[in-house]
Amino acid sequence: MNEPSEHVEKHERRDFLKLLVGGATAAVALATRPETVDAADSPKPLEELPDGESMILRMQGELRRALAKPVEKRRWVMVIDLRKCVGCSACTIGCVAENKLPPGVVYRPVMEEEVGEYPNVGRRFLPRLCNQCDNPPCVPVCPVKATYKRPDGIVEINYEQCIGCRYCLPACPYGARTADFGEFYTSGTPRAEPYEKLPSHEYGREWPREQDKSPVGNARKCHFCIHRLDAGMLPACVTTCIGYATYFGDANDPESLVSELIARPNAMRLKEELGTKPRVYYLV
Repeated sequence: MNEPSEHVEKHERRDFLKLLVGGATAAVALATRPETVDAADSPKPLEELPDGESMILRMQGELRRALAKPVEKRRWVMVIDLRKCVGCSACTIGCVAENKLPPGVVYRPVMEEEVGEYPNVGRRFLPRLCNQCDNPPCVPVCPVKATYKRPDGIVEINYEQCIGCRYCLPACPYGARTADFGEFYTSGTPRAEPYEKLPSHEYGREWPREQDKSPVGNARKCHFCIHRLDAGMLPACVTTCIGYATYFGDANDPESLVSELIARPNAMRLKEELGTKPRVYYLV
């Protein structure tokens, strides 16, 4: 099989920018909707994809093919090629912007480690996010059953049901959950900036950022950008990765790129010995 990078054609950057512009336009449209989105809203027809054979377009086409199946037939996985990750944190920033994350809440930090001894030293990077485990330790410890696994494998949090006990935070062996203490980046300055109160679009509805109302006080974590998946778009961290190191798709589709990648001998998962069965794979 060819390496994914070999699919990158000269026109990929142009196609990629088109996707970014399309995604940004959709995000602005969602941000300006005056009313709360009902999860039961009828899905709208997806726009046609531009021509091209880029890796991003391939994954987006595969995503839409998966959306045509019943939700229980999908098996979303993410693959991160650590050999391509340069530690730029574009994925972290893209995630913060997409989900309107406040201080202290990060869904996808990039861990750094220095290796070797002077003068032969280097750095290696590990993007760390919710692993959407098939056997998630965070679920059984929730006393109010506010976190659960969806039929497509994404571990979801019901913000309205979460009581903020934070039992799930230490239960996660990957440290992928954080608590939202209701902070603002502009706290302590003469004026709180309006953009900090823009609503996020998690779990099928808008969440205005108001004091003492969800998601303030709740546990929070990565959800594979469910709101983007429902709109036929890839997670924000996939489209913002400058090194094309992050892949996403349906592992139940044998023709998908992620199915090819996770079958490679250099694919591994974190802490597999715990039996959590993560759905995030790393290529090493």
